[in-house]
Amino acid sequence: MKRDFTQRFGFLVKNVGKLYSDEFDRLARERIGLTSAQCRLLGALAMHGEDEPLSQAELAQRLDLTPMAVAGLCDRMAAAGWIRREPSATDRRVNRIHLEPSAEKALDAALSISDGLNARVMSVLSQPERAQLLSLLGKVRDSLVDITSGDGKKP
Repeated sequence: MKRDFTQRFGFLVKNVGKLYSDEFDRLARERIGLTSAQCRLLGALAMHGEDEPLSQAELAQRLDLTPMAVAGLCDRMAAAGWIRREPSATDRRVNRIHLEPSAEKALDAALSISDGLNARVMSVLSQPERAQLLSLLGKVRDSLVDITSGDGKKP
């Protein structure tokens, strides 16, 4: 018996996320020469700020990537001048990652790409439907955070 999983929540969310990510990746490579993973790394650094720069290990955790994957990303991005590594003053095993000024323009370009893609993707929805979709997804995300943190009630 053939089964159809296309309307199951987990399948649909994963599929939408992959399609969106693949298209963003294509556009970012084409327009700014960065992958979506590189854009995510720059975004994580920008969201964190420079008060206490993140280590590569902290970046790996925030991006849900392996430390080795982040090390490779950082190698390429430092060589291209997007970021710089500085040894930690308190632990010589740790590198702190800083955004270079050139990364600000790349982040602005990535946000512009994202805004354009969002507009195209969401054009099939009315403004109230867009707001409702984002609100409902936020509620589901919050529920998953509760469930995975151990605070959620078991069904």
